[in-house]
Amino acid sequence: MPMSPARLNSLDWSALEQQLDQDGFVIIRSLLLGQTCDRLSDLYPQTEPFRSQVIMARHGFGRGEYKYFRYPLPTAVERLRTALYPYLAPLANRWQARMNLPERFPTTHADFIQQCHAAEQTRPTPLLLRYGPQDYNCLHQDVYGERLFPLQVAILLSEPGEDFTGGEFVLTEQRPRMQSRVHVMDLKKGDALIFAVNQRPVKGVRGDYRVTMRHGVSRLHSGNRHTLGIIFHDAL
Repeated sequence: MPMSPARLNSLDWSALEQQLDQDGFVIIRSLLLGQTCDRLSDLYPQTEPFRSQVIMARHGFGRGEYKYFRYPLPTAVERLRTALYPYLAPLANRWQARMNLPERFPTTHADFIQQCHAAEQTRPTPLLLRYGPQDYNCLHQDVYGERLFPLQVAILLSEPGEDFTGGEFVLTEQRPRMQSRVHVMDLKKGDALIFAVNQRPVKGVRGDYRVTMRHGVSRLHSGNRHTLGIIFHDAL
């Protein structure tokens, strides 16, 4: 099992939510053990777990590649997606209210997936990414349809400085009438980054306003880097 329920329950979710409100992202250190990270990385050369492969250079997305998992998801991925969602749904609903957006999210991920599938978003979106030397990922958003959960999770499966150099995870936020701000994440193997998919609310002097977030990966200098991406909505 990638983690125990007690591990998630032991986290200070009030503090995590406060940082997500403040910054639009938060890091959970050592969410996955090294052995679990290795087992997930080892899935990449296989064919059966995946529904499709994307070569980034063919689409102007950068350099590198990734594969979307098929249903049924690998047990570790399914458990992570299902277990993390209930902790994030209350914050997601508060963000929706603050941004004056009508959609509200159910308490369980299974119920949310039913809503996605009713909207014809039926393709699973969790993915495994692989980067080699000189690979990078352009700034982007993982938006796959009208049903959009506003938070997602990226878990680094490789150790910086040992498995690869360079390849930092980068977040940008575009604030109204201001220049973009950049955040470079200091992630280690097994760390999970929770961050905004598209927009998040920020409290201003005249009430809440929306900030647009994008994410990417800087150029690798050497080695190989694997990442597990957990997106909670499914795709058209």
